[in-house]
Amino acid sequence: MRSAIYPGSFDPVTLGHWDLIKRAAKLVDRLVVAVLHNPSKSAAFSVEERVAMLEELTAALPRVEVTSFNGLLVDFAKVQEAQVIVRGVRAFSDFEYEFQMALMNRKLAPDLETVFLMPKENYSAVSSRLVREIGSMGGNLSDLVPEILRTRIADRLRR
Repeated sequence: MRSAIYPGSFDPVTLGHWDLIKRAAKLVDRLVVAVLHNPSKSAAFSVEERVAMLEELTAALPRVEVTSFNGLLVDFAKVQEAQVIVRGVRAFSDFEYEFQMALMNRKLAPDLETVFLMPKENYSAVSSRLVREIGSMGGNLSDLVPEILRTRIADRLRR
């Protein structure tokens, strides 16, 4: 069984994330969407809230599992018996960072492959950071986050 991990902060999940989840799920037998617990960052949503939102969003995708992790991604991938890491690349600046991470992951786990996916063009400028900023000022999130999560995300960010 070919398994992949799509790791990220997902704070909050965006339409770009959702696009990549749906597309990556078609490429593998099992996709683990993994929310990174990073205690050095202050998040708008707790890890548990992000996992719950992703579970709700992906409920109709039988090949997708949602969980959280901390520590090294390569160690988590080994525990999950994953062969592939899926990463989204929106712009060249993303690619430079992701390329460095992929090379280091390969050094740490030579059998683990990294696959880069580009989101649809209309999501290439969407980031969680921008969603948090727009939402905190009461801006319209309708083209930025999944509809079933929109009210929950907007309410939290307006606080």
